[in-house]
Amino acid sequence: METKQTGSKGAEALLHLSPGSSISVAYHPVFGSHDDVILLELDEKLLPDVLNERVIVRGQPDEDAVLCTPSKTYAMKFVGTSNSVLLVPPENQSKSYENLQESDGNHDDEKVVAPVIKVVPGYMELVEVAPRLDKLKSLLLENPYKLEEYDAGDFEENEESRAGLYNWNDLRDNIQASDEELKSGLQLLSAVEINGYWRLVHESYMNMILEMLLRNSVLNDWPLDALNEDEVVNMLETDGFSGVLARHCLHVYGVKVDDSMHSCTWKLDKRQVCIHFAREILRGGKRKLESFIDEWRRKTPDGMEPTFDLLEGEILTEKLGIETWVSAFSVSSLPSTPAERFSILFRERPRWEWKDLQPYIRDLKVPGLSAEGLLLKYTRRTQPSSDTEPVFSAR
Repeated sequence: METKQTGSKGAEALLHLSPGSSISVAYHPVFGSHDDVILLELDEKLLPDVLNERVIVRGQPDEDAVLCTPSKTYAMKFVGTSNSVLLVPPENQSKSYENLQESDGNHDDEKVVAPVIKVVPGYMELVEVAPRLDKLKSLLLENPYKLEEYDAGDFEENEESRAGLYNWNDLRDNIQASDEELKSGLQLLSAVEINGYWRLVHESYMNMILEMLLRNSVLNDWPLDALNEDEVVNMLETDGFSGVLARHCLHVYGVKVDDSMHSCTWKLDKRQVCIHFAREILRGGKRKLESFIDEWRRKTPDGMEPTFDLLEGEILTEKLGIETWVSAFSVSSLPSTPAERFSILFRERPRWEWKDLQPYIRDLKVPGLSAEGLLLKYTRRTQPSSDTEPVFSAR
């Protein structure tokens, strides 16, 4: 048998409503569409971030909004419901309705205790998505840091000089990613903060700094696996480079091996250095394999034997007659959106063997979708026999 609740309690009465019981409802005096109120469905793990105001909605007027926690990004999707969902305000906002009832002289035993202010047609659902970082690279490429800028000295702060420059808050406002994901994106792009703005350093300038570092290592007999940061920075500053960019060079091409109170020691990363010189050689276009290998070995520092496996995801080879040619094709230049990535890959090559394709898709991260799922969604696999390598084409 149903029991009746009496006394206007607002939403609190609904929270404690026992099974089989009922409660009376009526329109609140401010009942209406209230388009500024939207229900949001949350996973329990997100509650601490929401309740402690550690979330933010990001997106420009022409973009779909996303909700970001300190470490993750969520797409916001509206889900309609066929059931009537009634929005009842808390008790302290229902008092005006109680007073209105009393002034009307309504003393019926059965009182309205749940005044409804809105009938909700649906709610916003959160779906974890990969951060949208492709825009980050395009913004930073608007005004890369070049040698001429350093030669000109510090620029006067004005609207013209700041064109194409973005500080941390600018990037947070423009990029749909959590702060943690944004920091990771800046690191992957080898961006550096200069005079308060995050910049990409032009490749030719980075080449000059690295070449000078390697030259000094020979002149001063510095071991490439034990470079003292202070010595390197002081020497590069003497050669005309800023301390910020000298340290940036160590971060891009090195790995920190010791960080004590008195000194910091770096080891040049073989893969990063070898990739750098391979890119330099191929910047002018494709090369014959033998010619490329010879020049690559000449440019690479002693002790860093360049091997072809270091260039996975950086170059493509193709047979033209009896000759093998090499061309630059870096995974870092590809979009992070799977559909766009696969579209470019299949424009480059209609058919990919797995050993060639894998380096170009292993960095794709789509929450809730495995690598196998990505292949099923965007490719068609063919394998003539069990002892042959599978080949992938566009679906």
